Amino acid sequence: MKFEAVIGLEVHVQLDTNSKMFTRVPCGFGHPPNSLTDAVILGLPGALPVMNREAIEKSIKVGLLLDCKIASTCKWDRKNYFYPDMPKNYQITQFDQPICEGGEVEIELPGDSPAVMGKHRMVKLTRIHLEEDVGKLTHFENDSLVDYNRAGSPLLEIVSEPDLYSPEEAFSFLTSLRNSLIYAGISSCDMEKGQLRCDANVSIRPVGTETLGTKVELKNLNTISGVKNGVEYEIKRQIKAIEEKEEIVQETRRWNPDQRYTIPMRSKEMAHDYRYFPEPDLMPVKIDQEWIDQIAKEIPEKPFEKQRRYMEEMNLPYSITSALCPDFQLCQYFEQVTALTQDPRKAGNWVVNDLLRELSHSNEESTPTPIEDSPLTPEHLAALIQLIEKGTVSNNVAKELFPEMFSSGKSALELVKEKGLEAQSDQGEIESICAQAIESDPDAAQKFKGGKEGAINALKGFVMKATRGQANPQVVDETLRQLLAQ
Repeated sequence: MKFEAVIGLEVHVQLDTNSKMFTRVPCGFGHPPNSLTDAVILGLPGALPVMNREAIEKSIKVGLLLDCKIASTCKWDRKNYFYPDMPKNYQITQFDQPICEGGEVEIELPGDSPAVMGKHRMVKLTRIHLEEDVGKLTHFENDSLVDYNRAGSPLLEIVSEPDLYSPEEAFSFLTSLRNSLIYAGISSCDMEKGQLRCDANVSIRPVGTETLGTKVELKNLNTISGVKNGVEYEIKRQIKAIEEKEEIVQETRRWNPDQRYTIPMRSKEMAHDYRYFPEPDLMPVKIDQEWIDQIAKEIPEKPFEKQRRYMEEMNLPYSITSALCPDFQLCQYFEQVTALTQDPRKAGNWVVNDLLRELSHSNEESTPTPIEDSPLTPEHLAALIQLIEKGTVSNNVAKELFPEMFSSGKSALELVKEKGLEAQSDQGEIESICAQAIESDPDAAQKFKGGKEGAINALKGFVMKATRGQANPQVVDETLRQLLAQ
């Protein structure tokens, strides 16, 4: 019997706001443990919550970004549970009246073949609700430590429908969602800092059936690749269990990323286990159309929308747009170079093939240098492209200059003058070397005369080598063609 997986994701996104959800205590990362707290965070008697307007507006913005229905009224509820990471022993969240309902996320279908690349589909969402984050537990062999700095931070939970059918689709969903949220300035979505976290609900069923199997929730998925790997393991585990006539129970399992397996944590709670009831200290939030329309003006172009525009309006290939568009800052850099050169194809090639290479190699740490920290400015790259167009330097010389431009921050023209690399355009000297090239490789010359256009490249290579790459490529091409036509 063949089985298929059905996957739903619960994505927790920490909003970039100045203060926490229900108090003016600042949000932050890397501060001394338990230094970002107050009476509200710690749940001390008499401390009352006050709503963060910025968090509510960013939640509406996410809803508009993902085509959700924005609630005209949303309310707050207490989710009761006893765990060391929540000092009040309850979490303020939204149960039956969330701020956003429905919606969808566009994903690119996984696959390396040309038949699949660039094909997209929409993954449906169930809801998005706003709540306060909990603290962070660090476990040791004999004890655990709790840090409440994260507790109370605005947290958006984005819940998908069971509308994903492979680990690769789950990976694509999270990647697409993360890119969109960063584009819109909602969150930095740094998973190492806990700003983006994910739980996965996984079940399997026989291929061709509609009834969902028993759902198992996966926790401790700390990276997007970890979600993919954890889901992949869980699918195999459930298929093996069914084939061996074992019962799959509804439970929560922890993913071990080092040893790459899941282990049971606890039986899965149901809604009634949390004893939800309306939060008595907060009024419901009324959201009118005027407020929604005001926020809608701030919705940016989505990553896939930008990719389609680049391909249609700028005639850029998929290989370039797929590298550019996931990174908002990289797109801004590319657009500045394009505005200066009026040549998006050349700008895209240099950014994707050369700039990204230098960014990935320049940092002593394992992570690439962010584009905003690049010592090579858009103006410097545009000037290099323009020098090639004018024939001041050859493309080969430009390729050699690029790493030094990146490391030194100097302009191409400065380096060209320092190194004496201006392209040679002396017609008499170039004509002499071109004649030598034809004489030294009569086979290539004969093939070109016979109609093989590409044969001229061998002759150009001879000339460029003889001039140490300093001959003007356009002059070389014209001279060779004139000599070969005689």
